[in-house]
Amino acid sequence: MTVMQASSLQERLVNYARLARLDRPIGNFLLLWPMLWALWIAAEGVPDLLVLVVFVLGVLVMRAAGCVINDFADRNIDGHVERTKHRPMAQGKVSEREALALFVLLCLVAFGLVLLMNRLTILLSLVAVALAASYPFMKRYTHLPQVHLGAAFGWAIPMAFAAQTGAVPPVAWLLFISAVLWATVYDTQYAMVDRDDDLKIGVKSTAVLFGDADRLMVGILQVLMLVTLVLAGQRVELGWAWTIGLLVAAGLFIYQQWLMRARAREDCFKAFLNNNLLGGVVFLGVVVHYALY
Repeated sequence: MTVMQASSLQERLVNYARLARLDRPIGNFLLLWPMLWALWIAAEGVPDLLVLVVFVLGVLVMRAAGCVINDFADRNIDGHVERTKHRPMAQGKVSEREALALFVLLCLVAFGLVLLMNRLTILLSLVAVALAASYPFMKRYTHLPQVHLGAAFGWAIPMAFAAQTGAVPPVAWLLFISAVLWATVYDTQYAMVDRDDDLKIGVKSTAVLFGDADRLMVGILQVLMLVTLVLAGQRVELGWAWTIGLLVAAGLFIYQQWLMRARAREDCFKAFLNNNLLGGVVFLGVVVHYALY
């Protein structure tokens, strides 16, 4: 291989990594936190090591796949949006065929991982792929793509219960609802960053739908998300550590509202990023509870 060929290959791999958002790990954590809440609760604090490894790797791979298919779907839109105009497909650095091939490869890797789990988990994984593949196209047909994203991100919750226990109990669905609500919160904050551009090019989102009531609607969703977590905790008798975690999460939601007060792009993005800390705090409450009881 010549120096020029090596340089070209390196550049191509860098563009593939950017397409899969390997340079933006925040999305990994927003996917991982709900899955970890569910797995720790399902396992009562001691998850099976194989299940833990498979789900962590699976979440990372499927998040990358979701980013690839998202950029494929938005390849003619991203160039008109300030935040996304430098993405590889928007700049013509990755072809449509390359993007689809990478998406299929990542999905095959994820499916290979899930084949190590039980039959129920494998069947549930088919829904996960369908949700991940269809989400990017929702913004053309509905103002609620953020809800669809929440379902895609939260589907790891019933899968985690299925893998760990062989069943999906009611508490799993409460956690799933909380994950959908939470994703709608933070993806609305994310959409508020792009709202001016989205209005110009006709892209739909909850930020566009909510309009001037965006902060109120996000606040309602934040409260509902906390309520579902309270109900989930009551169902499995989580104690004071869980309660403290939720109180801190409530404080972080208040902080996010303060950041969003002027609806400035930079501050809305900071509010979005703050959700990583919130997810970690809730997980810490679960871990401490099971470590002590």
